[in-house]
Amino acid sequence: MKKHWLLVLALLILATYLRLYRIDAPLADWHSFRQADTASVTREFIKHNYSILEPHYHDHSNIQSGQDNPQGYRMVEFPIVNFFIAQIIKLNPQLDLVITSRLVSIGFSLIGLISLYGFVFLLSKRQVLALLSGFMFAVLPFSVFYSRVILPEPAMLGTQLLSMWLFLAWLQQTNKNKTSSRLLYAGSLIAFSLSLLLKPTAIFIVPVFIILSLVYFGKKAFISPWLIAYATLAITPLIGWREWIKQFPQGIPVSTWLLNGNGIRLRPAWWRWIFAERIAKLILGYWGVSFLFLGLIGRIRTSYRRSTLFDVITLVWAGSMFLYLVAFATGNVQHDYYQALLIPIISILTARGILWITEGSYIRKLVAWPSLLIVLALSLFMSWWEIRGYYEIQHPEIVRAGQKVDQITPLDARIIAPYQGDTAFLFQTNRTGWPIGFEIADKIAKGADYYVSVNYDDETNRLMNDYRVIFQTDEYVIIKLQ
Repeated sequence: MKKHWLLVLALLILATYLRLYRIDAPLADWHSFRQADTASVTREFIKHNYSILEPHYHDHSNIQSGQDNPQGYRMVEFPIVNFFIAQIIKLNPQLDLVITSRLVSIGFSLIGLISLYGFVFLLSKRQVLALLSGFMFAVLPFSVFYSRVILPEPAMLGTQLLSMWLFLAWLQQTNKNKTSSRLLYAGSLIAFSLSLLLKPTAIFIVPVFIILSLVYFGKKAFISPWLIAYATLAITPLIGWREWIKQFPQGIPVSTWLLNGNGIRLRPAWWRWIFAERIAKLILGYWGVSFLFLGLIGRIRTSYRRSTLFDVITLVWAGSMFLYLVAFATGNVQHDYYQALLIPIISILTARGILWITEGSYIRKLVAWPSLLIVLALSLFMSWWEIRGYYEIQHPEIVRAGQKVDQITPLDARIIAPYQGDTAFLFQTNRTGWPIGFEIADKIAKGADYYVSVNYDDETNRLMNDYRVIFQTDEYVIIKLQ
């Protein structure tokens, strides 16, 4: 048992080490627009002590919701993580917002890693299978990057996996230790409720809960007060939050397009983007698809009394994720971070495939191990080759321009920072405002004080003639509008 947990600890150390790569880089890397929006909610909590029920962010434009948003409301996921980080930074003002937010994401990722290990071990009773699943979760480059981003995904995955592990442990403890059983039940319920609040797409894991409940409760699962209470209490906070935010329509981003806004669902392009570009290329580096396929079709020997339960749960989980991909067809094609929800089951399936290859005759093992190591190394290398660019700062000039704005403008100044609607530039200024130009007179009437640009385009040159330039370099210009 001691060796058992030492291996888990080694896995956690490895995962942490990988996730600390470029932890102090500016928030201008891949998908920085969505990360900037999330991080700015935390920053507004720090600056203005807003209620957790009324989160604000830096973008006051109508781009997200289609309505003017002069107060900067941000009504998406329940901001419990943002609020938590804000309290930490208020207590320790010397902490950097971006680094602290990334470290919290990493912390949730490690919770997810432990929970994935625990869930697979409880379900299969195979330590090597649990370790392999955890290893893939820890080292897949796609998983590493999206475990340290400032997005809801790391916290959602961490709490979702924790809820599954504790739920299975509760089912196995039922009618044994009542105190322990109740603690597991409460922990799972709270964790799953949080995962839904952080990102409602967590609900796609429900079929796994249903199958586990049917296995342990049989037909009584449909009338069990414990399970009915679990389902009711888990979903109630999400329903309450969704009803609450209807009071702030200007802060609710338009989201129906995520389902099938461009009509791509199940069309050839959808299959190519999801299964070729994302799963095969980005996540598994081409070569790892072989493990995934074998994990889907191969049966793993277990010492568990219901020898097929692990196989059933694995396939149900994979099927649930396929339904998720189909339901949010456009969202999954437009944004690769939507596939972060797939990382746990992909980790399990690749681990199953690896284990299936190594089980068999002595001759088969002699061939399998060298081949396995070569294919695994190629898979990780090719995935890293694709993912490495995600860490790069493609436009460092927005960071330098934003820092200068922060230095020379008042703290309450409102900024126009045109960047084709991308808020990453606006975030760098440490101010609120608009991430797009045009209709400058209207924005000035709404309180715009400064215009900062990293492009000397027609609009910038016109404003330089009409208003006072207060700072200028070859890279950027800052113009006072008031």
